[in-house]
Amino acid sequence: MAMDRHRVVALVTAPQASFELGCAATVFRDERYRFGVCTEQPGPIRTLEGFDMMVTSGLRALDRADTIVVPGWLPINREPSVAVLRALRRAHARGARLVSICSGAYALAATGLLDGRRATTHWRYADELQSRFPAVQVDPDVLYIDHGDIATSAGSGTGIDLCLQLVRNDHGAAYAAQIARRMVMPPHREGGQVQYRTEVPQSPQSLGVLLDWATDHLAEPITIDDLAARLNVSPRTLARRFEEQLGTAPGQWLLAQRIARTRALLEETDLPVETIATHVGLSSATNLRRRFHTALQTTPSAYRRAYRGM
Repeated sequence: MAMDRHRVVALVTAPQASFELGCAATVFRDERYRFGVCTEQPGPIRTLEGFDMMVTSGLRALDRADTIVVPGWLPINREPSVAVLRALRRAHARGARLVSICSGAYALAATGLLDGRRATTHWRYADELQSRFPAVQVDPDVLYIDHGDIATSAGSGTGIDLCLQLVRNDHGAAYAAQIARRMVMPPHREGGQVQYRTEVPQSPQSLGVLLDWATDHLAEPITIDDLAARLNVSPRTLARRFEEQLGTAPGQWLLAQRIARTRALLEETDLPVETIATHVGLSSATNLRRRFHTALQTTPSAYRRAYRGM
């Protein structure tokens, strides 16, 4: 029997940021998902980039969606209509997952569904969001926050990180990594990483080549000194570049990649935990179990059983 595809519907509104919409469309352009777009009043929708796009589906499309994405909401303080709020609340009540990218958090906050919960948005909009919705716990310093039933992401590019996280939740880390590779994107950025802010000077030397090398050599006992030596910089300079470009420390990034690789091996293979520990550079099964539990609040064995039962 063919697997029912997960329906993802983006709710757009003029002026629509096409990049934010593209983040969701690119990730969910996949055989396991069905992606569509709707708007309150079907017809031509003006974009921030100066062209119009034709949207033929109205709000009723949200009634059939498993996931609803709001890919931006501009201007940030524009009140959603009663019809939009009603449609979002109705979808959430029947079990649909609500997701925002960048300024789209404003529309979700307006529903009241974020009251008492943490949420994020682009750091430029955080104060406005907090002022308008004091019951929402706005965190301007993270990439995304995923509560399961509702999720928010920061600036435009973090929408890709969040969408990949949703795929990871739906189909596992290995499958999400396949989509990331197709997009030539890093397979996993933790939501707790800090947002890059324009007032922080960006290093002229990209970490891309170093990250690729480290990802290919996870089984080796890589140290911070090893990483710094490959760039011919000091460990302190390396740490500064990681903070500027990735919003995290080198050791934290390296551990996150090892945990992500562990998840993929648990999903795709029957290798014992001791062997996986060797493959991902965590030295021993005891160390792997401790690190894995700290990161995911479960054991490798329980994770494998839960994934196989999906």
